[in-house]
Amino acid sequence: MSKIIIILIGFYQKYLSFDTGVFSFKKGTTCVFYPTCSEYTKQAVSKYGAFKGLYLGIRRILRCHPWQKNHIDPLL
Repeated sequence: MSKIIIILIGFYQKYLSFDTGVFSFKKGTTCVFYPTCSEYTKQAVSKYGAFKGLYLGIRRILRCHPWQKNHIDPLL
């Protein structure tokens, strides 16, 4: 299950993401977090497994909003 999720996230990052995919029209990142939410979720799934990793990724995405200041939030 984890491998499938990581493959899907990799597909999203390569083809659909506004930061790194084909829809990235400007240089630099549009994400307010480092690493990006998709990379964070990918790391969490590979480290903690599918369920806890997705939980952590969704929690991270819910904290993302336009008024969030840029900051580093690594997976611990």
